[in-house]
Amino acid sequence: MAEVIWGLATSHVPSIGAAMDHRKTADPYWKPLFDGYAPAREWMAAHRPDVAVVVYNDHANAVGLDLVPTFAIGTADSYDVADEGWGRRPVPQVIGAPELSEHLVRELVDASFDIATFHKLDVDHGLTVPLSVYCPDPGDAWPCTVVPLLVNVIQYPQPTAARCLALGRALGRAIRSFPQDLKVAVFGTGGMSHQLAGARAGLINTPFDRMFLEAIETDPDRLAALSREDYIRAAGTEGIELIMWLIMRGALSDRITRIHDTYHVPASNTAVGAALFQDHGHPPMTEEGTEEGMV
Repeated sequence: MAEVIWGLATSHVPSIGAAMDHRKTADPYWKPLFDGYAPAREWMAAHRPDVAVVVYNDHANAVGLDLVPTFAIGTADSYDVADEGWGRRPVPQVIGAPELSEHLVRELVDASFDIATFHKLDVDHGLTVPLSVYCPDPGDAWPCTVVPLLVNVIQYPQPTAARCLALGRALGRAIRSFPQDLKVAVFGTGGMSHQLAGARAGLINTPFDRMFLEAIETDPDRLAALSREDYIRAAGTEGIELIMWLIMRGALSDRITRIHDTYHVPASNTAVGAALFQDHGHPPMTEEGTEEGMV
């Protein structure tokens, strides 16, 4: 059976990818941010998954605003890197895991989540920057296959935080029901607090971000209780991307260890955060079909 081995929450700011692509990570502006990633990268390199489920949002590069699914999963064999207006990032093509993707679609639909499917999809910085945070030097190929899970955080009404946490819990069950022996990592991407336009452009709310970094481990239900308006008021119009971290957290069990976290302000007028959790899995099942320690 497949197992979830770790979860990574990380910002997907496009300039982070550009800094890596143009070898600016040691520049004074960027070095503190990339130094913050180093312990997580070292640990992840020693705990490589077979597949990464990357929860992200497209930025109108592959998905036009005429048709925006609330939740969608890519089911293709591979995914080209999108040209976002200044050429494709010099990173490898993303290789898919279609059997796992199709299993997840079926299981999540059966769990009453209406999942759209992409049989062809170009992936933008929302997905490739988190992969680069995980693996900064992939060479000719990323070290794992990928299941893209897209979330609408751009066009109102976005899914609620509670719905995202519930989807994550269903996703975790679906992964663990896959019959092949696979090690799976789940990425929740986007955020932290930032607003790109309007009267509050440049907003960064460090107290909220730090609360979120703590509660994503210890009290995700508190974060799920916040409304869309709560997220936008506290974290900015683009800060609502944080609801995608809840999908990652929901996919993990309650038996997790925080391996590392980091927080940096600013990167392109954005608060950047990352948090890495090892998943110790669910207790073994008893003959009666319940988990050990459960009544």
